[in-house]
Amino acid sequence: MNSAEYTRLTAAQRLLATGLVLAVSLVAFEITAVITALPTITDELGGDSLYGAALAVYTLANLVSLVVAGEMSDRKGPALPFVISIVVFVAGLLVAAFAPSMVWIVVGRALQGAGTGAFSPIGYALVTRAFPTDRQPMMYAYLSAGWVLPSLFAPALSGWITDQFGWKWVFLALVPAALAVGVLAVRPMLQYRPVELERRTTRIPQAFGAAIGIGAVVTGLQFARPWAVAVAVGGGLALALPALRHLFPRGVLTATVGFPAIIACRLIATATFLGVDSFVPLAADRIHGARPFVQGFVIIGAALLWTVGQWVRAKRPPASAARAVRNGYLVMLLGIVATAPVLWAEWPLWATFLGWAIGGLGMGLLFNPTSVSAMSYAEEGREGEISSQIALADSVGFSLMGGIGGATVAVADRTSWSLTGAVGTNFIMAAVLTTLGLVAARHIRPRLTV
Repeated sequence: MNSAEYTRLTAAQRLLATGLVLAVSLVAFEITAVITALPTITDELGGDSLYGAALAVYTLANLVSLVVAGEMSDRKGPALPFVISIVVFVAGLLVAAFAPSMVWIVVGRALQGAGTGAFSPIGYALVTRAFPTDRQPMMYAYLSAGWVLPSLFAPALSGWITDQFGWKWVFLALVPAALAVGVLAVRPMLQYRPVELERRTTRIPQAFGAAIGIGAVVTGLQFARPWAVAVAVGGGLALALPALRHLFPRGVLTATVGFPAIIACRLIATATFLGVDSFVPLAADRIHGARPFVQGFVIIGAALLWTVGQWVRAKRPPASAARAVRNGYLVMLLGIVATAPVLWAEWPLWATFLGWAIGGLGMGLLFNPTSVSAMSYAEEGREGEISSQIALADSVGFSLMGGIGGATVAVADRTSWSLTGAVGTNFIMAAVLTTLGLVAARHIRPRLTV
């Protein structure tokens, strides 16, 4: 399909598209910039013990927020939750900027996570409601592209701001950007009113239960004493599993044909990607002795090719979603195999850059078909609910694999197990997940032709 055959967008649709992409870019810049500045923040505030909490609380607040925003978007329309999310996000930036201690940094990060968590379900819901069907795959590609420039430039810019003006300005500089995005995006959102449907039972209590439970599991996996690990992980699972069963569609664990299989594939894909992407820089540091800039650069190719993969799928004629997702998993598996030699000190890091770029391409190839297929189940008035389940799958996949992968590194740090063995184990888990994804992808069935 060439560009002349696409439905023309109105001025309001173009403005909305710009606002949504800028919102994604804002989130991407905030995440990468703050992570870059966080070591300096903990040094100045003496908060090493709360370093992990500042990272974890963001993700967990994000998980709750995306469920709240999805429900509110369906019941009140997208504009109100978007405005609230901008206000909460800005409040989090200000709290962190003027934090007198690390405890207040954690509070600020919680507010920031609660604010940005709303952007994804609102964005996905609006793609379905506001744009013609033939334009939706490209819109998902645009949203993904919003991560590219921040991934390239935010670490360097954040480091420069921290060195020249102090870490507080990393937060303060984002305030006007957030307000500008809010002003730009809210106006075209106002025309999309809620659809009158029967009132559904809220899922917010389950969202809190899932966040607390996952937090307990991820934290517990880091404990040194086996009994403490067992108590924390067991208690966390007892709280998280019932909550997730309520939040996700029935049949996700068995990848039942249709929507459950789509959500299962999305969760598996995000967990697979993080199982490699988060630990390649660590291997570059500890095994190869690379400088921080090189550590970050070695995974940039994956971010770029992820976007290329989405564009490739968006521009191709409609095809079997199940086949497209399977192909994406196969390319990811090839990328994992090509990346694994980073565990040997003699392996050149430029080869790792190219190898994991293949993995990013695979992620991009399957990301678009899962997004479009999932949103095909979004009946009028349920766009927020369905989009929040996609975002929830991403969040759970990242959180659990981050916790499990982090636990292997923690065990290696306090035992005779080598870091090479720990990171290699994470790569193996990622490869196993791709095989599970290949099986689950066979059950993908969009409700509409994708």
